[in-house]
Amino acid sequence: MQPLSIIPVHGLPEVRPGDALAALVVASAAAQGTPLLDGDCIVVTQKIVSKAEGRLVPIDPDDRPARRALVESESVRVLRRRGDLIISETPHGFVCANAGIDLSNVDDGWAALLPVDADRSARRIRDALRATHAVTVAVVISDTFGRPWRNGLTDVAIGVAGLAAVVDLRGTTDALGRALQVTEVAVADEVAAAAELVMGKSAAVPVAIVRGLDPAWQRESSSRELVRAPGDDLFR
Repeated sequence: MQPLSIIPVHGLPEVRPGDALAALVVASAAAQGTPLLDGDCIVVTQKIVSKAEGRLVPIDPDDRPARRALVESESVRVLRRRGDLIISETPHGFVCANAGIDLSNVDDGWAALLPVDADRSARRIRDALRATHAVTVAVVISDTFGRPWRNGLTDVAIGVAGLAAVVDLRGTTDALGRALQVTEVAVADEVAAAAELVMGKSAAVPVAIVRGLDPAWQRESSSRELVRAPGDDLFR
């Protein structure tokens, strides 16, 4: 395996609706002396994608009925409730807290919704980088999720372009020569979680470059590969 580098991209301005994220990322990466290279993967937080796409709605954070109604409007079904916490399934197929709606790192009185189609958002950034900046990279859009049976939060991929979301190792052999029968690696989730280590939750670093990923993982894919079908889910 070749060495892996994870580079935080500093200096992005506050993102506003209509901003061209590709141009902002290229400019900030170049300004800090780490220009994008072919084969890189850039990880972009959901928050700035939602801001650029205008996925912001006014909300009174103290109005609990309004918050609950907003979560329900962004859900296709509610799985569990506990106090103000709602675990629901979004139209994307994600099962997460409060339909992924976030009030952190946005102006007071506003909430950020998930992108309508984060795979499409990732493709737009990738296509813009290739068309206007002549660099071919993969793009992962990340968001913070909790996990059943595990404490703590981690970042996962909710949008993917140019990178395998899942690498299927079934039929290959392990280090001792035994055939792998069930191993499918959530590569895009691993990349999102690794990038979060240099982005943090309060450091105002919404983009990271992951450099050195296996070129064999470069392919067209979708975050849908990461979503377990209800028929295969033993806990739903």
